[in-house]
Amino acid sequence: MDAKQYLKKTSAEVDGPIKSYIPDEEPMRLIEASRQYPYAGGKRMRPAIVLAACGAVGGDKSKAMPLAVAIEYIHNFTLIHDDVMDGDDMRRGMKTIHVAYDEPTAILAGDALFAKAFQIIADLDIPADAMREVLRYVTKAVWDLARGQEMDVCNEHQLVSEEVYTETILLKTSVLFAAAAAGGALCGGADAKTVEAINKFALDMGLGFQMYDDYLGIAGDSSKTGKSVGNDLRKGKCTLMVTYTLEHLKDEKKLAKFKSVLGNMDATEDEVREGMEIMKEIGAIDYNKKAAEDKIASAKSYLDILPESEDKEFMLSLADYAINREV
Repeated sequence: MDAKQYLKKTSAEVDGPIKSYIPDEEPMRLIEASRQYPYAGGKRMRPAIVLAACGAVGGDKSKAMPLAVAIEYIHNFTLIHDDVMDGDDMRRGMKTIHVAYDEPTAILAGDALFAKAFQIIADLDIPADAMREVLRYVTKAVWDLARGQEMDVCNEHQLVSEEVYTETILLKTSVLFAAAAAGGALCGGADAKTVEAINKFALDMGLGFQMYDDYLGIAGDSSKTGKSVGNDLRKGKCTLMVTYTLEHLKDEKKLAKFKSVLGNMDATEDEVREGMEIMKEIGAIDYNKKAAEDKIASAKSYLDILPESEDKEFMLSLADYAINREV
């Protein structure tokens, strides 16, 4: 199955519901700011995982649609706040909300999406015990997202271990994928063992996704990724490639050169390229790519519990897509 085509199909299915929950109300400035990111489209990976997990356990996917919308709203709430914290000017080809409006409005827009998400979850037509479990997964994910974001900020310009890096991206990226997957399975009526397996699938898939995202930031084609290749070095971003390089590079001259680029926003293109070449020579880039591939292989193994279906096939294909994409 072509994961990209499935995502395109799912995106078309969820676009209507995503645009149906924020009514015209005053002040319209806040409403328009709240709508900007979720209405702009995107891969819709998290809503797709909700619906696929529900279908893969034999459930009625229409019953999981409110959760799919809520998870997408939560994802976009985090993007708004991330952009404020990072000072980013553009997202999805548009001015970020704090630039297009102002910082207070952006913070409020994120808060509004967060609140709306839980109002939407209240619309789920599922048994009370399943509703409690959905809320447990989603609220824990949001708590962990905040922890992961703070860890990510603190990790910049710091030498951290591979274990700390992995824990950071688990919290910052994987947990919302996992809440989407486990929540979808709960909406579909899955038993506890199946929900746990699907949750573990999404946790490992999220790790592989983020590791590969870091890889694209160094080894990707900027014309396709839309990112300035090597800019993560300038920002001092703590990635698996950086931790590996700092731990394994014994050549003092090269180590000093690498450290002079890491976290230096004034580093020239030539200096950044030299830093990237050092990572390549030490084997850090290949190590990162292999680690992402291993996480995806682990993720896919958890789906052995599921019967064959189109939705299971999509979930497997989505895991492969996580480490075979160009953007």
